[in-house]
Amino acid sequence: MSQHNEPNPVFRRHAQEKDECCGSAHEHRAEHDPAHADEASHDHSHDGHQHDHADACSTPGTEASKGASQAKHTPPPEGASRVRYRIDKMDCPTEERLIRNRLEPMPGIARLDFNLLDRELTVYHRLGDPQPIAAALTALDMAPSLFEVGAPATAVPPALGAKLKGLLIISGLAAVGAEVIAWTTGQEASWPVMALAALSILSAGLPTLKKGWVALKNRTLNIYFLMSLAVAGAVIIGKWPEAAMVVFLFAVAEAIEALSLERARNAIKSLTALAPETAEVRVGDGWQEQPVAGVAVGSRIRVRTGARVPLDARVDSGRAALDQAPITGESLPVDKQAGDALYAGSIVTDGVVEATVTAAAGDSTLARIAAAIQDAQSQRAPTQRFVDQFARYYTPVVVALALLVAVLGPLLFGGTWGAWIYQALVLLVIACPCALVISTPITVVSGLAAAAKHGILIKGGVYLEGGRLLKVVALDKTGTLTQGQPVLTDAAPFGDMPLEQALMIAASLDEHSTHPVAQALVSGWRARQPDAATVPVEDFGVLNGRGVKGSIAGQPWHLGNHRLVEELGICSPALEARLALLENAGKTAIVLCAASGPVALFAVADTVRPESFAAVAALKALHVEPVMLTGDNPATARAIADQLGIQNARGNLMPEDKQTAVAELKSRHGTVGMVGDGVNDAPALARADIGFAMGAAGTATALETADVAIMDDDPRKIADFIRLSRRAGSVLKQNIALALGIKVVFLGLALTGHATLWMAVFADMGASLLVVFNGLRLLGYFPPTAVSASRAPWVVE
Repeated sequence: MSQHNEPNPVFRRHAQEKDECCGSAHEHRAEHDPAHADEASHDHSHDGHQHDHADACSTPGTEASKGASQAKHTPPPEGASRVRYRIDKMDCPTEERLIRNRLEPMPGIARLDFNLLDRELTVYHRLGDPQPIAAALTALDMAPSLFEVGAPATAVPPALGAKLKGLLIISGLAAVGAEVIAWTTGQEASWPVMALAALSILSAGLPTLKKGWVALKNRTLNIYFLMSLAVAGAVIIGKWPEAAMVVFLFAVAEAIEALSLERARNAIKSLTALAPETAEVRVGDGWQEQPVAGVAVGSRIRVRTGARVPLDARVDSGRAALDQAPITGESLPVDKQAGDALYAGSIVTDGVVEATVTAAAGDSTLARIAAAIQDAQSQRAPTQRFVDQFARYYTPVVVALALLVAVLGPLLFGGTWGAWIYQALVLLVIACPCALVISTPITVVSGLAAAAKHGILIKGGVYLEGGRLLKVVALDKTGTLTQGQPVLTDAAPFGDMPLEQALMIAASLDEHSTHPVAQALVSGWRARQPDAATVPVEDFGVLNGRGVKGSIAGQPWHLGNHRLVEELGICSPALEARLALLENAGKTAIVLCAASGPVALFAVADTVRPESFAAVAALKALHVEPVMLTGDNPATARAIADQLGIQNARGNLMPEDKQTAVAELKSRHGTVGMVGDGVNDAPALARADIGFAMGAAGTATALETADVAIMDDDPRKIADFIRLSRRAGSVLKQNIALALGIKVVFLGLALTGHATLWMAVFADMGASLLVVFNGLRLLGYFPPTAVSASRAPWVVE
């Protein structure tokens, strides 16, 4: 019998396992089964992970993985330099369009990436000096400030400062006063009315009028130009009170919109500003508080109860329980001891640990999450690209319609020029698609923030939207659906010896071995007999590929696989039948043999995660077909699949075979997701429409290569992601319907002469606020107890 390919702990993908070396993997494996040495294609590579640590450790494997998966992401333009600006006056898609219209036609500009929430612009260019870029932004009155290379982003100014509040109050009082006087006197152009209206316009409307002038100079039809034109037109035809009220309402609506966007920005900021600014560092024989930016890799730090971990590190001594929810989304504290990884930003809830820093502040898992979210915000989702294209045609068409109404209305239908010009001004205000344009980014960013809080890092709106289209999810077995390490599953006597005694003898023999199967047997014995102790073993020896031997109290013992029993000449039909049952269940069978013959049977296997049952059931409930792809033998694959209720399970797959399988699933079903470790499954992850990396916390490659990174090892979050994607898609459709529906209604009212400028402002800015608030609802999609509430009832906490 060839021993079942034992689960390889390295593919649980935790930080401490990444740093292990590959050297002894084969000799450990050979202790129980030399056949693995000749089965490089499948049997000794769990789920297609070749040569144990080789792919995980070696640089060529890692680089290839990066390249394969990053093909789906947009790389920086070749040969382009990058410059980044903070633009405090850029807070909505209107300014973005103005900047695009000015910069994109400039020679040497390769690409523009916008982050509206943080008011940042990244320009990829092929200019010798980026000064023309800054000059163009200054000409647009955008007040750009250059970020130095490697400098952290500065805080965004508050959306509603004290000065702006004061101006809004003055503007509102003046506008109401103008309306009251005009209504009581019946004169809209008296000096008191005009004076109060002018005060209102100058208090709250100057920024709008100034931006409108900039838009006019740059031949851009945006809301500021249209609003300025409407206000000027209202003043010209004597509608002073209405002009003042329109300016005031527009300013109030913009302030509310800015506050709503600030909420979304703060939600993102709360995810990435968790690490403390100082760390308690060992210096000589004492401890000193030092800024985290100056703490070098390899330094020793101490973290106590109630403190946040300042840097990624590995525990050297001590034990502690840590709340990792900010990084992985796990709802319960995780116990840490020597050798375990600590993530910057997690909180020590109980205990004290000393640890060695493994990554600088800028390279921590938290920092990489921040960078991923930053990049995700700059990517345009499919719906956003559609909306942008629609808006480019919609606004000019409605503006042209307004001109026709102003010119042809009196000529074809009669009436005064003033009345028709007024209706044209109403159309101009309705023409701006602000609500439509802002509906997508606010929804996408809210979805990204909600997912990140839940331990799901989504690399952009394209994947947030694409998740709702998934028809099939292909899952790697080891470490995703299973625990990723062998455990003792069966122990039974084969003769008269009590099982407890046989298990103790087997553990005493295997305690001298470092083989994963041997260690699993020892751990299983300790769990069953916690108060027992092993007995001394003499003449211990490793029987390569078969097992181990030794003498206990002068009696010889052998512990090994089917091949060892055959070589000893003590196999029997009864033993063959018992072994066949275990092997057909995908387990590794071990026989304890005395001089007289076999005395006990044991089995070791990689066991299913308790969460996997709920994960598969959730996918099926969403009408998404789960498929298992594994490098294990088909019998093992089928055994695990049967436990989980997965119909389609494929074994003996190398990484390139998984890629072929994903391509075949795509051709048959449509949109396909692939769940893997982000390293060895890179070809399949890249071939899938959406690649999921499991256990990405602390794993740089997984964070870089995956489209969606599940920060912990919880497979239930695949279904959580799909549900979030479907909700986001629903909200996007609602927002587009709201924005367009309100526009259509008021467009009809304007064309029939029943709309006023007030109504037009409410139609435009009211719709904008509706879609913003609707999009922000996604921030609370995952309640704080979502993870614990969704735990399967059979999971023992």
